[in-house]
Amino acid sequence: MHILVTNDDGPPSNQSSPYVHSLVTSLQSAGHTVSVVLPHTQRSWIGKAHLVGKSIKPTYFRPAPLSESNGRLSNTGTTSARPLPEDSNEEEWILVDSTPASCVQIGLHHYFKSRGPIDLVVSGPNYGRNTTAVFSLSSGTIGGAMEAAVCGVRSIALSFAFFNRNDDPAIIAAASAHSVKVIDYLAKNWDPNAHLYSVNVPLVEKVGERKTLWTEMLQNRWTSGSCFQEIEVPEEEDEGAEEVEMQMREAEERAGRKEQGVEGASSGYNTPTGANHVRYTHKHFKWAPRLKDVYQSVEDAEPGNDGWAVKEKYTSVTPLRANFMHVAGFKGELEL
Repeated sequence: MHILVTNDDGPPSNQSSPYVHSLVTSLQSAGHTVSVVLPHTQRSWIGKAHLVGKSIKPTYFRPAPLSESNGRLSNTGTTSARPLPEDSNEEEWILVDSTPASCVQIGLHHYFKSRGPIDLVVSGPNYGRNTTAVFSLSSGTIGGAMEAAVCGVRSIALSFAFFNRNDDPAIIAAASAHSVKVIDYLAKNWDPNAHLYSVNVPLVEKVGERKTLWTEMLQNRWTSGSCFQEIEVPEEEDEGAEEVEMQMREAEERAGRKEQGVEGASSGYNTPTGANHVRYTHKHFKWAPRLKDVYQSVEDAEPGNDGWAVKEKYTSVTPLRANFMHVAGFKGELEL
């Protein structure tokens, strides 16, 4: 197959994108033609967004061979503003300063014509799980797969669920090899009612010997109030996306512990006595979602959903449709 790979974590990096090179190498070793278009930087939690009004400028990434160094994968490479000459045999990936969904559009329609039609889009592997509705609705990984689906191309959103961030090269390699088996199976046995699949592979030893389960997506919600925390007037520049994402990955390791953040935030405005208009208090906010809501919903749910499967360290495969499905039973005119 000709497979287009994208992600929302950006080019290979031990800090923010440690899995994509391993997956690409595993797909190539299985005989697939792999073309790669990635965001040039971290684009997590961006869903299926496009950056309206922005001109996209590609750069070109040349991955170095995978190797193991001090127990970690060394998978960096070089980036150039210009592509390799056409007669070069060196591997080259495309980086674009936009979103996963934009990467899919550009990869499907503007590159790789000489390699033949793209048969499948794989978005991922995400650095962390994408289970339950709360995570999935904001996921750039799933957003990229959704974009492919609405372009009429089969797609798989792939996420690697970690329980610690040791990034053992052997476990990553096994997860990549297992993912290739799942991808090949789904491609050969594609259900006509599925537009895409969300696959979550746990980073555990002998993952290929553990169960791979069909699951439903756990329908959950935020229950602890705002995902924003009131802060004092910031004195420094905002944190970068990679720093915030790293903090969230650390929070995943602490799943089940007491959540962090400010409790008892005020309502956001003051209403003077006798006034007819609201007088708003000037405030600053920081995005600080309470991930405990997600993990608690998984603990409270019955078996069979994607969150439960990953908690039990099984691979979860969830068939999805790329739409907002309407609620049945409403027809005719509204009589107001």
